[in-house]
Amino acid sequence: MATTLTGGNPHIIQLPKTPSDVPSDPRSIAQQWLSALEAQISRSENLDIKELFHDESWWRDMLALDWDMRTVHTATEIQNLLCKQQTKAQLSKFKLQDTGKFQPRLEQVVDGLNWVSSMFSFETAVGTGTGMLRLTQAEDGVWKAYAMYTSLQELSSSQEPLGKRRAEGTTESMPGGLAGGTWIERRNRQKEFLDEEPTTLVVGAGQAGLNMGARLQSLGVSCLIVDKNERVGDNWRNRYRTLVTHDPAEFTHMAYLPFPQNWPQFTPKDKLGDWFEAYASIMELNIWMQTSIVSAEYDEAAGQWTVVLARGDGSQRTLRPRHLVWCTGHSGEAKVPSFPGQESFQGNVYHGSQHRDASESDVRGKKVVVVGTGNSGHDIAQNYYENGADVTMLQRSGTYVITADKGVFMMHSGMHEDGGPPTEECDIACESLPWPVQFALNVHMTKRIADAEKETLDGLRRAGFELDFGIDGAGISRAYFTRGGGYYIDVGCSQLIIDGKIKVNHSPSGINGFGNHELLLANGDSLPADVVVLATGYDNMRTTVRKVLGDKVADRCSDVWDLDAEGELQAMWRPSGHPGFWYFGGNLALCRIYSKFLALQIKAVESGISQGVRQ
Repeated sequence: MATTLTGGNPHIIQLPKTPSDVPSDPRSIAQQWLSALEAQISRSENLDIKELFHDESWWRDMLALDWDMRTVHTATEIQNLLCKQQTKAQLSKFKLQDTGKFQPRLEQVVDGLNWVSSMFSFETAVGTGTGMLRLTQAEDGVWKAYAMYTSLQELSSSQEPLGKRRAEGTTESMPGGLAGGTWIERRNRQKEFLDEEPTTLVVGAGQAGLNMGARLQSLGVSCLIVDKNERVGDNWRNRYRTLVTHDPAEFTHMAYLPFPQNWPQFTPKDKLGDWFEAYASIMELNIWMQTSIVSAEYDEAAGQWTVVLARGDGSQRTLRPRHLVWCTGHSGEAKVPSFPGQESFQGNVYHGSQHRDASESDVRGKKVVVVGTGNSGHDIAQNYYENGADVTMLQRSGTYVITADKGVFMMHSGMHEDGGPPTEECDIACESLPWPVQFALNVHMTKRIADAEKETLDGLRRAGFELDFGIDGAGISRAYFTRGGGYYIDVGCSQLIIDGKIKVNHSPSGINGFGNHELLLANGDSLPADVVVLATGYDNMRTTVRKVLGDKVADRCSDVWDLDAEGELQAMWRPSGHPGFWYFGGNLALCRIYSKFLALQIKAVESGISQGVRQ
């Protein structure tokens, strides 16, 4: 059995083929293998695990072996990682899951591939963790690991006050007792940091910043969140009027506080903004709104920042946090192109990030060209059409389209859905496979979704809309993690295109420039236009760092997003290249999941367990 790389791209693989035999007892297979692994890695020298892993196997680790996120491929590289890290990490006391969906079971993954999978717990030198194993049968009948996952979930020295460990809450039980004040008196001082410096300064109070603040405070790391907006949630409220989340409710929970059972499946932007505001209050997050960074300098010797903040009342405050977490949004800095002749254009041209609602002016009969066919481009085009405009979408290259009512739910089937397993377990299972393996599996899922949505996709093709199923046909996941876009989750615009109510013009070479009343295309065509909306995406987060913090900081930071050589996301949720500086972002689900791992990294630095830099 082998996994092969294809096309010269290290992140495109061909999944293995496995025998069709059905094992009678998945638990005994999983237990025998896990016990053999534990026996091997408990040896202080001459560690040899190659007989337990297929030659083309994978191990993904989140902080359990190394204070970073690592993916290693091949049995040789796995053994090298364990030989290097196990003496310090001391993985031990492996225990298979006893109940629920993720206890040992046989999974028929795709045609020709079966594996025995199980979640398991373990201990390390510094804490406890959770993992997933996936075993496949070799031609000789021996069960070996195809994919292994380990993740640190909690530090033994810093257990979160959850469940039975929750704080008592009475004034007498608080530090200093009644002399320290009541809860509200303490909160008022804490929010202004009158008695201490925040250990961590989080920039941005969207889903990234709020999840990050909640995780840090639960670990006992003092944290201040700052945001330039007037209210928590304005990062969603201030977006275009018709925006609704494209991911279902069970997938988009926040850390510690799931949506109520009667929450709508897809959340309108203003409702989500209000939830953010309530979440910040309930989780007792320390937030300064209408606050921006004036300057930030890092003292290498002291291991701390000096940050000058400008507050909404005109005052300034200088703080000295040890960590700066950049939560300004993966889609935070608009990428705004300019074209020849644009200054002479007699109509209105603006970037999609500035769109509010087509009803704000009379657009009936106006010719509107939307440049770009991602989520925002489609939503904006639909908004203009519904207000009476004559709309054309300009498409340069193909776009992946998946419908919210079919394809999205197919992706979450059996996992993040009503009646599914606990969210915490789903999060572990969903993140447990290396991205290259997930992408290979998504090739099969993308084909299934395309079959289910054939009528919509065929209609788009007939309308002249070019579809692109992504590199290797892996669909939305690969597009998101490697490009940050290139897809549309259909909530109604596709049918308007199919019916000819919104037109599509395909121009592979893009735009040549503007005339007085038209957009000039590179293919020689021109499009009459009164309004041109540039739905052209967003810059790398490092661009925002450079604009706000300057070249000295940005030059030490890595570019963020897309996959590195190992197959992990570059710099996101992990060491950034600059000491004491962390990027954090993603959709609501990713922010919930990875806020735990980034908070653990920061806590480990503060506890003297880790240096917090890439080794």
